[in-house]
Amino acid sequence: MKQKFSVSWKGSKQPRKQRKYRASAPLHIRRKMMSVNLAKELRKKYGKRNFPVRKGDGVKVMTGEFKGKNGKIESVDYTRLRVMIEGIYRNKKDGTKTSVYFSPSNLQIKDLILEDKNRKRALERKAGENDKVKDEGKKELDKKDKKTEEDKLKVKDKEKENVSK
Repeated sequence: MKQKFSVSWKGSKQPRKQRKYRASAPLHIRRKMMSVNLAKELRKKYGKRNFPVRKGDGVKVMTGEFKGKNGKIESVDYTRLRVMIEGIYRNKKDGTKTSVYFSPSNLQIKDLILEDKNRKRALERKAGENDKVKDEGKKELDKKDKKTEEDKLKVKDKEKENVSK
């Protein structure tokens, strides 16, 4: 196997290659790996299924020991591909509290922070694409309807000619 990260890698059934891809990925790709699925209301609003998580987003834990707990993202660790949530701690034997790291696959975004212009643009860009696809689909249906109407008119004209003869 190659030592360097491969941009052209499409996928593999082999877990060792999947682990290698994740471990050697550069930061701009790791950011996409840190995507968290959106709540149903946000999915309808923005037309996206998931979105990269960021500090300050409100999330809900979906699986594990802390299932059902809500909180804000305290920090995002791209090197370990983990997220820390405010207010969720684990008690150690000596009585001190430590933060708990979560995998983004176990979370759901409830509130998005939209102070960043680029983040707003990314959400709008996807929503705009969905609208364009819907509009193109409508145009194609309209064209098909017009063709069928024209065909029906031609058939009626031919029938009239045959009847008049």
